[in-house]
Amino acid sequence: QLQLVESGGGLVQPGGSLRLSCRASGFNLGVYAIGWFRQAPGKEREGVSCISGTGTRPNYADSVKDRFTISRDNAKNTVYLQMNSLKPEDTAAYYCAARLVICSLYVADFGSWGQGTQVTVSS
Repeated sequence: QLQLVESGGGLVQPGGSLRLSCRASGFNLGVYAIGWFRQAPGKEREGVSCISGTGTRPNYADSVKDRFTISRDNAKNTVYLQMNSLKPEDTAAYYCAARLVICSLYVADFGSWGQGTQVTVSS
């Protein structure tokens, strides 16, 4: 059974950094694209970043470009989201999701989701 578990969230001051992890089990991560999404209270879930099964040409939302970096370690069945220069507007629950091969930043394109990890950026 395909499972995704996020970790690494927490409380951080503006300008700080966090690294989120998405650990997969029950399937070979190497053939799946993994997306990171976030949902703030009262807002729709939005795509943040995605990395393909091969790890080439990751995608980023404009709001996080040049601040967030997505990477993967298929040997550890884990995808990471390094978040730097965090802003209060980055506060949200962050989710990872899987789909076969091709990246997307659209929620509807993903069928397998983790349960999320909370990121709060506040002084």
